[in-house]
Amino acid sequence: MSVFKKFTNYLSLIKFSHTVFALPFAFIGFTLGFLAIKASGTDQPFHWPILVEMLLCMVFARSAAMSFNRYLDRHYDALNPRTAKREVPAGIIKPQHALLFTIVNSVLFVATTWFINPDTHICFYLSFVALFVILFYSYTKRFTALCHIVLGVGLSLSPIGAFLAVTGHFALLPLFFSFAVLTWVAGFDIIYALQDENFDRENKLHSIPAAIGVKNALIVSIMLHVLSASFVIGAGIIGHFNWIYWIGAVFYASMLTYQHLLVKPNDLSKVGIAFANTNGFASVVFAVFTIASLLL
Repeated sequence: MSVFKKFTNYLSLIKFSHTVFALPFAFIGFTLGFLAIKASGTDQPFHWPILVEMLLCMVFARSAAMSFNRYLDRHYDALNPRTAKREVPAGIIKPQHALLFTIVNSVLFVATTWFINPDTHICFYLSFVALFVILFYSYTKRFTALCHIVLGVGLSLSPIGAFLAVTGHFALLPLFFSFAVLTWVAGFDIIYALQDENFDRENKLHSIPAAIGVKNALIVSIMLHVLSASFVIGAGIIGHFNWIYWIGAVFYASMLTYQHLLVKPNDLSKVGIAFANTNGFASVVFAVFTIASLLL
């Protein structure tokens, strides 16, 4: 097997294209942090290494989380017709190699945080907490239907983490974006889990759809997305954003609404479109308008 083929197999293993979900919010947090430093009166130029380190942390952390999930769920994935062709159950990537990939990325993630905030190393110390959260998620489906919330918590670390990397301290505004990510991700993960409602129930796995059924699960997803839109509105108010931001906020809310129009209790054929395409557009476009609002 060629090196390129192996590389693409690992990209497929971790669903690298799905990085588009959380990464735009990390850029929002980074921009907020840069502007906070500038507003403090510190004449600090744009520091490219921090941006590179933030991107590396995002890649390493997400790669570790996804590969660990694939390693841990390999037996369930092999039983599920929808997931049986994934790299590990299909034999394309050996389980021990997926686990090694997880360990390597975990070490690289923690090591990269050491070079952020060199005065306090706060990102380094908190990296162990972040790593625990994103790896622990893979266990949660075995004992709680709130696994979707745990996934949301993991991805919600991106905006506040990026802000912390730049400034070395916490602030209220990036937390609003983190809560927006938490409720957004939890909501669309419930939609994604609709596909496995029967499989999860038969194999004693936990999820909102398996616990309360498709119709009620969609109601919970809607409630979470209403909360997400509310946090976006709240961020716009406390951040005193201009009209550019509000265009992005309206688009974001529209995309959340649109995915719920696509997926119905008696028709799950468009779950893939609602999960990947709609949420990808929502994240990227919203981030572009938010960052433009901050910089212009």
